[in-house]
Amino acid sequence: MSTPVDDPLSRERSHLAASRSALRAMREDVEALDISDVTANWVNAEVLAHQIDERIKALADLSDTPLFFGRLDYLHAPGAEEAEGAEGERFYIGRRHVHDADGDPMVIDWRAPVSQPFYRASKKDPMDIALRRRFGYTGGDLTAYEDEHLSDPAEAAQTSRLLQQEIERPRVGPMRDIVATIQPEQDEIVRSGLSGTVCVQGGPGTGKTAVGLHRVAYLLYAHRERLARTGTLVIGPNRSFLHYIEQVLPALGELTVRQATVEDLVAHVEIKGTDEATAAVVKGDARMARVLRGALYSHVTMPAEPVVVVRGSRRWRVPAYELQDIVRELLDRDIRYGAAREALPQRIAHAVLVQMERSGEAPDDRVQDAVARNSAVKAAVKAVWPAVDPAKLVLRLLSDADFLAEHAQGILDEDEQKAILWAKPARSVKSAKWSAADAVLIDEATDLIQRTHSLGHVVLDEAQDLSPMQYRAVGRRCTTGSATVLGDLAQGTTPWATRSWQEALAHLGKQDAVIEELTAGFRVPTDVITYASRLLPHIAPGLTPVVSIRENPGHFEVREVSGTADVVTACRESLRHEGSTGLIAADARVPELAEALTAAGIPYLGPGEETTRDTRLTLVPASLAKGLEYDYVVLDEPQAVVDGEPDERTGLRRLYVALTRAVSGLTVTHAAPLPAQLA
Repeated sequence: MSTPVDDPLSRERSHLAASRSALRAMREDVEALDISDVTANWVNAEVLAHQIDERIKALADLSDTPLFFGRLDYLHAPGAEEAEGAEGERFYIGRRHVHDADGDPMVIDWRAPVSQPFYRASKKDPMDIALRRRFGYTGGDLTAYEDEHLSDPAEAAQTSRLLQQEIERPRVGPMRDIVATIQPEQDEIVRSGLSGTVCVQGGPGTGKTAVGLHRVAYLLYAHRERLARTGTLVIGPNRSFLHYIEQVLPALGELTVRQATVEDLVAHVEIKGTDEATAAVVKGDARMARVLRGALYSHVTMPAEPVVVVRGSRRWRVPAYELQDIVRELLDRDIRYGAAREALPQRIAHAVLVQMERSGEAPDDRVQDAVARNSAVKAAVKAVWPAVDPAKLVLRLLSDADFLAEHAQGILDEDEQKAILWAKPARSVKSAKWSAADAVLIDEATDLIQRTHSLGHVVLDEAQDLSPMQYRAVGRRCTTGSATVLGDLAQGTTPWATRSWQEALAHLGKQDAVIEELTAGFRVPTDVITYASRLLPHIAPGLTPVVSIRENPGHFEVREVSGTADVVTACRESLRHEGSTGLIAADARVPELAEALTAAGIPYLGPGEETTRDTRLTLVPASLAKGLEYDYVVLDEPQAVVDGEPDERTGLRRLYVALTRAVSGLTVTHAAPLPAQLA
């Protein structure tokens, strides 16, 4: 039996097919561009060719990604100030703009102003929308639709079945975008302006990471030229996390955003060592910035001798007191050490030029530059304001007890100084066993000497785990730009984890940031988040628990086992379901579990490796679980997760993270007693 021509689903499928054809034509038009006659030289040709290549990639039609996911039917034409929309006009909302051969839009970018009601319109505030239609897909095929008549008072508001299915849809592979399921409170954050910094406190499953990534995509749409000049950066906690999220922005057509860890940003030296927790806490303390500053500027000495510049038969003498005035002025200006050092020879040369002018000469800028390069001036600058290598400065602080004591006096106490001093001083920068915290100190010293390049916008995810010095390192990358800070205070799992967002934002240099809180859980099942929230009074008292709004309660079980064979059995049971499974365990137990899985013939991956249809199990050390999600999770030995951390509070926070990685089901297996806080 053939489908009637006027069947709504058939019409929507026809529009999808036509839109795909239009997108293909747009791509072919770009591929056919001939730039041979418009480039003046090979540099311009290379730049233009690269831009065209990026445009072609951005216009890719991903077969398993819906080209549009919604439709808006407006009641009336928007006001005269609106360029788009007319009475009865219809807009299809998708991941990117698609137009036909005449330039008329077939799909509107989700970031466009006319698309906003798709996310925010409601029965209470229809925003002039008569109909909102959501589409359901199987693979890349449009298979269903669902309508809301927002202007019809007789139709009761109800939860969208398609929206719920999309939120709960099993996943294999990296993180997907949430562009079809953005909620009103999330959309407000996504569309907030470029000039302001936003801090998002969000518990597990509230979508804070997705919100941050979609905000980048929105800002690139709304301020593309500005951000093309200044750049954007996404900072994640580790490589596994970055690999997990790396496909979100390309799926939205954004290919220019750099991704990095904090360690990548401060990679001035090779990391060969680790710190004890006590030492790492002191090194990460913001007071270290004062210690470094004092140590750096201790190299500046007041001149005791005059500078005599010989030019031809004349000798020009700048007395010591005048040199001292110049040095004091540069110190008082509080400019960077390197900038002041570059300015000093010019200031001395200017003092010489003043004498020349008084004697009747008429020197110009070329004479001043020549005087600044004079050997006597160079020698004076070297003696008064010597060049300092930032790594060597930190090396001396950590190796020389007297030097550290001199500059940490009144800042660090004796025990703190002993904690960060190396027991066996290194001979050179190359031979030193630098730690991650040391690299941050070197980055601070580098910035004291020369300004760090600032970007237009930085997204900082899992921010709660950063030390004050790491916040300063990130803040240096957006001093003239803005930031999106994402995190959950309850998931802080480092000894230096931040205690409040106000404190963290002060270290970041963004004290005026707006703090938003997401408390509606879309991903973690009700039973799972309720169980995990038993830990909140012990790890983050006063924090609002996440409330799951999912209708599907998910699977949850706490199972006492006798050994690893029972854990393997739990994994087999989870793998019977569609989607991905994560086996999360204390780091120390991972080798034993890996051996048991191999013996049982169950293939598995490590964090950051992409799951496939054939290999859907990932063995995850608890220390790397943060930010990752799996449809089903088997959590091995909760008490071992707690015991694997230096203190109980950090261990309980690590356990909270591990408990909240599941989207559809969680099985907790234990042979040892459970932590008392879960009772």
